[in-house]
Amino acid sequence: MTAAIRTVPNIGTDVLINFVAFQLGWWCCVLGAAQNNPLIGPFAVALIVLAHLLRARGKSAESLFIVCAVALGAVGDSALMYTGWIVYPSTWIDGIAPLWILALWAVFATTINVSMRWLHGRDLLAAVLGAIAAPLSYWGGVRLGAATFVHPTAALIALACGWALAMPLLLWLAQRLDGYAAR
Repeated sequence: MTAAIRTVPNIGTDVLINFVAFQLGWWCCVLGAAQNNPLIGPFAVALIVLAHLLRARGKSAESLFIVCAVALGAVGDSALMYTGWIVYPSTWIDGIAPLWILALWAVFATTINVSMRWLHGRDLLAAVLGAIAAPLSYWGGVRLGAATFVHPTAALIALACGWALAMPLLLWLAQRLDGYAAR
């Protein structure tokens, strides 16, 4: 038993806290939207992002990275809405992805330079993981009632393709706007 414990890599407190904070933000956003309380998630994410930025060495770089990620998400998720493949019942401005979805992009961005730092420089792996994990995450949100896939196959293919491109782009941006470098 002691040998097994010694072989577990030390992931570090920052990585663990970041991972748990992301999970908390995801659940707050999705369950809030599913329960017709779409502001609960963005409020929770605002606190998570604030705590994340307070710990960042380069606050302005990390902030800019998060803003860029949210902008990318706004374009991508709004395009999915425009196609009619996905419907969010709690939209706040016609044609633009709801606030809770944009909050998900913000909380996801907090992971790129911390708990997902291991993906830096591994663009192909990031593309593959994005193409698999992101559609599963959206599917989970749909199953919980936060959104509806009107055309599930088209939506999942579009999500897989979009995230296969988004992940390497986010990693590239994150490496240039890394508020956690040399921490």
